[in-house]
Amino acid sequence: MKSAHQNMKRRAQRVRRRLKKHANGRARLSVYRSAKNISVQIIDDATGTTLASASTLEDKKQKGSDVAAAARIGKLIAERAEKAKVGDVVFDRGAYLYHGRVKALADAAREAGLKF
Repeated sequence: MKSAHQNMKRRAQRVRRRLKKHANGRARLSVYRSAKNISVQIIDDATGTTLASASTLEDKKQKGSDVAAAARIGKLIAERAEKAKVGDVVFDRGAYLYHGRVKALADAAREAGLKF
């Protein structure tokens, strides 16, 4: 019987494998969610470099793990992606369900101009 951690890693690998197959050269918007914070990176898989990143750890006053904090990070990553000249990405939610903070981050990034 597999542990919850093993199942989560397995799910993340499955999601990433499918994303890379359908990416067609687009950068990947990767989300990491913990109990206290949420962070996001735009990664170019062809070169293995991070093009832009944002996290709730950056702003000490606005630190938190609620839906509003995730929405702020979504807007921030979209602004940084625009500066890095990235407009079209593939959304990589990893093992996390598309619900709550992950959904709020994605919706805010879309509203701010990222396409996925």
